[in-house]
Amino acid sequence: MGVKDRVVVIGGGLAGVEASWRLANEGFKVLLYEMRPKKMTPAHKTDKLAELVCSNTLGGIEITTGAGLLKAEMQMIGSLVIEAAKEARVPAGGALGVDRQIFADYITSRIESHPNIDLIREEVKRIPEGEIVIVATGPLTSEDLSEHIKELVGFDTLYFYDAIAPIVDAETVDYSKGFWGSRYNKGGDDYFNCVLTEEEYKVFYEELINAETVEPKDFEKAVHFEGCLPIEEMAKRGYQTLLFGPMKPVGLIDPRTGKQPFAVVQLRKENKEGTLLSLVGFQTKLTYPEQKRVFKLIPALRNAKFVRLGSMHRNTFIQSNRVLTPFLNMRKREEIFFAGQITGVEGYVASAATGLLAGINAGRLLRGEELVVPPEETMLGSLVRYITSKEGELQPMNPVFGLLPPLEKKVKDKMKRKELMAQRALKSMERWLEEVSLVPSERL
Repeated sequence: MGVKDRVVVIGGGLAGVEASWRLANEGFKVLLYEMRPKKMTPAHKTDKLAELVCSNTLGGIEITTGAGLLKAEMQMIGSLVIEAAKEARVPAGGALGVDRQIFADYITSRIESHPNIDLIREEVKRIPEGEIVIVATGPLTSEDLSEHIKELVGFDTLYFYDAIAPIVDAETVDYSKGFWGSRYNKGGDDYFNCVLTEEEYKVFYEELINAETVEPKDFEKAVHFEGCLPIEEMAKRGYQTLLFGPMKPVGLIDPRTGKQPFAVVQLRKENKEGTLLSLVGFQTKLTYPEQKRVFKLIPALRNAKFVRLGSMHRNTFIQSNRVLTPFLNMRKREEIFFAGQITGVEGYVASAATGLLAGINAGRLLRGEELVVPPEETMLGSLVRYITSKEGELQPMNPVFGLLPPLEKKVKDKMKRKELMAQRALKSMERWLEEVSLVPSERL
């Protein structure tokens, strides 16, 4: 079997094992590189493939949750991760919880025993030339390989510390507590400005500077750049600091009063449909419960549903919207694919799902077939399109229903709407699998 009949996969995490499993089952030779245990990361503790570091849950089971729908789609495609999760499942309410050791042992055994996979325990410092390669090295990519990826994708498109601002469900914002508009009327009504009075700002400020924060792990410690400070750190510099920063009202006139508000929090559309709104400049290290408590002190957000909470942590990822096609290969180097958290997806399930897609397309490239991406009505299709086409700066994204296109007919009941969108997604995935000649498997 020659070079043209094989794929090099770098990284033995969830994305890497999914890609390897898909390719090996299609008859291709896979060289899967994993540097552990020869070189450990600051987060991992074992030499097992697909070691779960942060949590033992893969998110919700119900298809009316973003993670649940994505898992159902993955099982239809034939996911090793979902297979292992079912084998290692532990009680976790509405989530898919697993015994981490059983989970990692199961996947490691399956990969090591596959006749088409060579597991090579070595660090890859440069992406090999003349090979079809899937880079699935995760958020803790080694320094040497990170430097080579920088050269490959451009120094300004690889991020090492991400500052993520919270995102809210647009339907849960109280629009009577603010107004749409841009500063000095430049541009359209691109932002919703949540208004705070002086008293409301004072309460918000006091709670913000006294709220509980997450202590960074050793591998996440970093000096924060001035343009990327957590909002609570900014606030601690003085009572008025935020009024000259992300909460400044300058250039904004409330059309309801004809006056400039005391303070504003700007919400920006996170997707074209405007179903998701992000809090501009609100990157934070507050704990998740504290984020919900403190940010709901903003009048327009008192009943808001947060679809993603903010964070600041070590996370090597590329600006996929500037580098990758929707098929997860590079625009300038079609033989190089990226998968997992390095693409800008967030969480275990999304990482594994992109590994599946990268494996499918690497195989199709080897066979000389047209590359594919699931329909945008599916969670995988919408997530991949988001990370590869978002305008402006890309920040890591979870699978959430706000990424899916709206239904043709408006449905007021939120749960019913999600059920209909999920059913549409699964039917669309089933049709797509038939169209691209992938045999669907049993649903979760």
